[in-house]
Amino acid sequence: MDNKTRLLLLRHGEVANIKEWIYNGHNDVDLSPDGVRQYEIIAERLGEAPIKAVYSSDLLRASRGAEMIAAKHGLSVIKFPELRELHYGIWEGKTVSHIREMYAEEVKERYADVVNYRVEGGETLVELSARVLPKIDELLQAHVGETIVIVAHGGVNRIILLDLLNSSLQNFYSLQQSFGALNIIDYYETGHKQIELANSTIYKDRFWE
Repeated sequence: MDNKTRLLLLRHGEVANIKEWIYNGHNDVDLSPDGVRQYEIIAERLGEAPIKAVYSSDLLRASRGAEMIAAKHGLSVIKFPELRELHYGIWEGKTVSHIREMYAEEVKERYADVVNYRVEGGETLVELSARVLPKIDELLQAHVGETIVIVAHGGVNRIILLDLLNSSLQNFYSLQQSFGALNIIDYYETGHKQIELANSTIYKDRFWE
């Protein structure tokens, strides 16, 4: 197989408001203590990987973990707003239970058309895809033949994986992305793309939990 570019694509660690089950979206929440520990282990386990660059969303929960990885390689993190999570508009900062109670009809409408539905003030999956994928292409083109890290969000990672699989955005929720999940994707000069690993929680001793 020809020369490859390897993307180590991660989701941020557990968030500080995990127990409240909130739509965070563009809200800039921090990692929880467990989220920090997850990334301490991730950074250690990726310490020998031949990483040439580390990128992240500009939101703290992603950039903080990215900085832990970058520090192991003497690199600085480059942050992009294009890699932010899906914007949930007026739902952001509200709990899932509150949303289901106060916006019951809107929730039904969203899941009836998950691809095109827009929460007031937010964005659709089509729009999320349109801002994420060009940035990913740009970063891959800048690092042909190298290994890079991107620390982003569950929604962003799903967009990237669905595109690679030529799968519909309708399957957005069919791909799990756990806190701290690692995905390894290889891009070859021939145009062939291959997922080597998906949703791996390498910070756990028993990864199947």
